[in-house]
Amino acid sequence: MHVTLYYIWSFTVKKLKKIPVQIYLDPEQQRMISLLSKTSGKSKAAIIRSCIYNFIASLPLENDPALNIMDLGASGKKDIAEKHDDYLVSLEK
Repeated sequence: MHVTLYYIWSFTVKKLKKIPVQIYLDPEQQRMISLLSKTSGKSKAAIIRSCIYNFIASLPLENDPALNIMDLGASGKKDIAEKHDDYLVSLEK
């Protein structure tokens, strides 16, 4: 994901309420998360969220579905403002 888009996404996500998620770690992952937590002073959850943000930021720009909306204006469709969600969902199919 492009760095600018990542920061916009990151800022938006930080403003949203966090949703609990249960994951299973193998023992080595648990050990590393615990070590990183102790040495950085951050919570395990903060370490895992940081890893997720970094993974998403590393995705190739061409795979970012948000960028597919940029060409919709050239489509000739006159109802994009009203039906933008429908068009975005159709891009994922």
